Amino acid sequence: VQLVESGGGLVQPGGSLRLSCAASGFTLNRYTMSWHRQAPGKERELVATIIGGTGGSTLYADSVQGRFTISRDNAKNTMYLQMNTLKPDDTAVYYCNAVLRGSYWGQGTQVTVSS
Repeated sequence: VQLVESGGGLVQPGGSLRLSCAASGFTLNRYTMSWHRQAPGKERELVATIIGGTGGSTLYADSVQGRFTISRDNAKNTMYLQMNTLKPDDTAVYYCNAVLRGSYWGQGTQVTVSS
């Protein structure tokens, strides 16, 4: 099982970024996947979840509801996080997570929101 995040970078407040999480070693849409983030000096927090299976229900933290969208492309075996109207408080390292027989994490991608 391997998860590789990409798409992070520096963006101005109000801007957008799309993060990707490429999965290998398993079929992504069968399992519950999520995005988490960790800001300097803070604990890692759950940002968004997409439930495994055909339904693909989504859940969001209150702080990102209405601004972030989690999705997946089954053909590419990749999960995404579209982030709009970014704020300085969104600055963090973003990680993707998959729950199979255990919990798997990617290496993280840095998102910095600053003018």
